[in-house]
Amino acid sequence: MNTYQHVRPEHLNHYGKLFGGTMLKWIDEAAWMTASLDFPGCKLVTVAMDSIVFKHQVVNGSILRFEIKPKHVGTKSITYQVIVYADEPGGTIEKEVFSTNITFCRIDAEGHSTPLPVYAQLRSEG
Repeated sequence: MNTYQHVRPEHLNHYGKLFGGTMLKWIDEAAWMTASLDFPGCKLVTVAMDSIVFKHQVVNGSILRFEIKPKHVGTKSITYQVIVYADEPGGTIEKEVFSTNITFCRIDAEGHSTPLPVYAQLRSEG
């Protein structure tokens, strides 16, 4: 799944670039939406995000594209690969600015992990 975000002044840090915590929030939200669409009716929570490396600074006005694809489906959890690309204002190509893997676990009403339903094929884009 692809989703987009526009970087505005309220998203910037004291150096005038995108605040890293805002990027992580957007990644968590976008990947959770993907997981929720892939597993409708399941209560999913974030359990892990690996390799937090910001590859390039992101400037105000950039359009971010979050490319989210299933990487591994376990019995009770699913991991997605997330790659974030930035298209700077006036730019002609987008560049990769961040990538990570994020894992969600299905929980029951008491907060205990519970098996995911079995799906023959998860949604994916090219």
